[in-house]
Amino acid sequence: MTTTTKSLWLADRTEPRGQTKLGESSADVAVVGAGIAGLVTAVLLARSGQNVLVLEARTAGAVTTGNTTGKLSLLQGRVMSKIVSRHGADIARDYVRGNREGQDWLLRYCENANIPVQREDAYTYAQSATEVPRARAELVACRLAGLDAEWDDDAGVPFPYHGGVRLADQAQFDPMPLLDSLIGELADRGGRLVEGARVRAVSQRHDQVWLQVHTGEGDVEVDARRCVLATGTPILDRGGFFARLKPNRSHSFAFDVPGAITRPMFISAGSPTRSVRYAPVDGGERLIVAGAGHSVGRNNPSAELDELSSWAQEHFPGAVATHQWSAQDYTPIDQLPYVGPILPGNEKIYVATGFNKWGLTAGVAAALVLSGRILGGRMDWARAFAAWSPHELTGITTALQANLEVGFHMSKGWLMPI
Repeated sequence: MTTTTKSLWLADRTEPRGQTKLGESSADVAVVGAGIAGLVTAVLLARSGQNVLVLEARTAGAVTTGNTTGKLSLLQGRVMSKIVSRHGADIARDYVRGNREGQDWLLRYCENANIPVQREDAYTYAQSATEVPRARAELVACRLAGLDAEWDDDAGVPFPYHGGVRLADQAQFDPMPLLDSLIGELADRGGRLVEGARVRAVSQRHDQVWLQVHTGEGDVEVDARRCVLATGTPILDRGGFFARLKPNRSHSFAFDVPGAITRPMFISAGSPTRSVRYAPVDGGERLIVAGAGHSVGRNNPSAELDELSSWAQEHFPGAVATHQWSAQDYTPIDQLPYVGPILPGNEKIYVATGFNKWGLTAGVAAALVLSGRILGGRMDWARAFAAWSPHELTGITTALQANLEVGFHMSKGWLMPI
């Protein structure tokens, strides 16, 4: 069997879902990026009567959203213990509230649009005795953050398991039918998605935002009253986001398995990362195993990929790889997403980034924050998603240590506007 080098979600998609020609070059809001954060933001704004234009350099979902593992979980590996240790339980509770609203919004939308979703428990588990303290710490942090998590000594799985945190009734899905439905609703409400439209520059002139866009028809200018940058990392260097985010690449396999596949979703509490779920496909199911993460720029992670594949085949005998893909995610230095103005006080250009591999729920939370801000509303939990807040300044030293090369540019772009 030949292994497809596209994700299980993208492998059978050949036709673009949006327009290929720009047409009208003005909008109330221009959204850059047609992943889950960008498209949900666009739909929420279009529902309020805004003229919305979404510009996507490739095709909808082609980057992060279409290459996820498709987990809609409030239990997110060891994210909660990192947030609690750095910011305290109050901020962690706001982070959970935002993700819960994002998850609830998604599940309601999927139910109304008849998009298949599987409700399963989620686990953060210890692969060995040495990982048990990390998993236990995550349990304590989850409870402090308001999650009704439990400890499970025996999950009945075929791979090494030394206990883990269980959060009941989470969800998983194929994200692409969701994007298709969002694109359809956007069009029905008068919004537009243009694929193959790469935004190369954004500037502000005369209280308007101007975008330089390269399309198949050549370079054009788009003007809008506001702009949302919903790309993996903001395409502009303003705000120093390039130094506040650490890019990471992880890899996934889908396997055809002759026997039973584990039902809950699992992710390990330590390295090497092992993320496991099943996925319904026509005529059966696939096992999805993800991990082999590394910093972007490493040329050859083949040893880790071989290890990941061998691990799946060892614990699920007869497993045959059908798909292999990778995803690039961005870890914020402060462990919380960056959602809001690109610079303090700027209410024209907004960013949504730093979802740390959990963008399906956090990306929708970001869309709720941004659409509310543009339309004059406010989310009580939004401080956990702030692009700029006092605790951000404490991260400067960490960022400098992590990336000395860009330290000067980061400090200049970051501190002077404040």
